Amino acid sequence: MSTVVGLGRVVARHPSLWSTAVRQARLLARPRWWRKAPFLPLPDPAYLKFRMVTAYGGDGTATPEPGDVVAYLQWCRAYPEVTAHAP
Repeated sequence: MSTVVGLGRVVARHPSLWSTAVRQARLLARPRWWRKAPFLPLPDPAYLKFRMVTAYGGDGTATPEPGDVVAYLQWCRAYPEVTAHAP
């Protein structure tokens, strides 16, 4: 839970990414997240572990770097515009 709070603080410092963060939380939340504790729209633990292994290596227990979270959200925000201009 402390990781979620820490990442929330990182995003809080970037108001331009708030709507993107909310959109990504909705997209990545496990189905019916409100039925199982913690009652937060968090990604499925298996998906999150996979993402941590592919990003940082190891056994998937790494904590995302704050700069990586900001860069990911900036990429998510820009992606629709980038693909709209693709040939």
